[in-house]
Amino acid sequence: MKYTKLNFMMSVLGIVIYVIDLIVDTWVSVRFFHEGQYVFGILTVSFMLFGTLVVQCFSYSWFKNDLKESGQESQHCFLLLHCLQGGVFTRYWFALKKGYHVAFKNTSKTDNFVEEQIDLHKEVIDRVTDLSMLRLFETYLEGCPQLALQLYILLEHGQENFTQYAAIMVSCCAISWSTVDYQVALRKSLPDKNLLNGPCPKLVYLFYKLFTLLSWMLSVVLLLFLNVKIALLLLLFLWFLGVLWAFKEQTEFCASISMEFIYRIVVGFILVFTFFNIKGQNTKCPMSCYYIVRVLATLGILIVFWFYPLSIFNSDYFIPVSITIALTLLLGIIFLIVYYGTLHPNRSEETKLDEVDGKPVQRDCRMKYFLME
Repeated sequence: MKYTKLNFMMSVLGIVIYVIDLIVDTWVSVRFFHEGQYVFGILTVSFMLFGTLVVQCFSYSWFKNDLKESGQESQHCFLLLHCLQGGVFTRYWFALKKGYHVAFKNTSKTDNFVEEQIDLHKEVIDRVTDLSMLRLFETYLEGCPQLALQLYILLEHGQENFTQYAAIMVSCCAISWSTVDYQVALRKSLPDKNLLNGPCPKLVYLFYKLFTLLSWMLSVVLLLFLNVKIALLLLLFLWFLGVLWAFKEQTEFCASISMEFIYRIVVGFILVFTFFNIKGQNTKCPMSCYYIVRVLATLGILIVFWFYPLSIFNSDYFIPVSITIALTLLLGIIFLIVYYGTLHPNRSEETKLDEVDGKPVQRDCRMKYFLME
């Protein structure tokens, strides 16, 4: 387990994408208010605040837990930084500062320093892993709703402008990056798990997640055109099912009961958009059921639109969007089968499909109870 120069560069790229995403979201919301589109502006700001508030809560809770485990008292400056929405930037500062020292300056290879080096690498990897978890939370709490909103506005008004496309592209990049970065960091932080090595498995995993997510986003947007209340009720129902599953699995991610409750709510929100193994157990059956329901729901929405005349929807977009939904869903399922069938890190082990994190990790680590797949 070693934190390399390449890992450091990936961490730098991560904060660059994070800052660009933040700037673009702010730019889009200001543009909405300036053009008098107050509903869209309020929704954009609401998504941003919701995502960042949840992330700050988890970040500060982890800071408190880490300080408590190390025998230090909780510092009020950390609370102030998180209240000012600076928790993620604070974590990036500590991770990059320590990571640079470990990757570029800590070159001693004498036996007396071997154990110390391992501890330093482990500390940096754990800090980077915490950041990947927080970015994953923010991606699905803020990035996915933002992407759905931007797609809805684009299809409703048919306006082609740089801001619209920039917001969509940045959202897709942020979702893609956080998803792959999470999977890589997860396996790197757990010593008993095989690493996700090579570009091919990472790309296939990325395409599997991105295509299935994009297909579902477009389907939800079409349903919003049909009836906003029906779309919101469907999403609320799916969120409720996700929360129920989290309670049924009795997740044990957080140290406090209140944060565990919030965590299960977040899990339900994430499961609305994509599948995750929330307990590190064999999920062949749940994952199969999840994507069967996803395919049926997507096909149902497309069938309804083929027979339901919509005056508010630009008909020029419907056929291309329908083809895009069907094609991305098909490609996503194909990449899913390829990933788990031939490229999964545990494919050589005598385990069942998706039994990737079933054995408990002995090391005291947050990741052993985190979303695993």
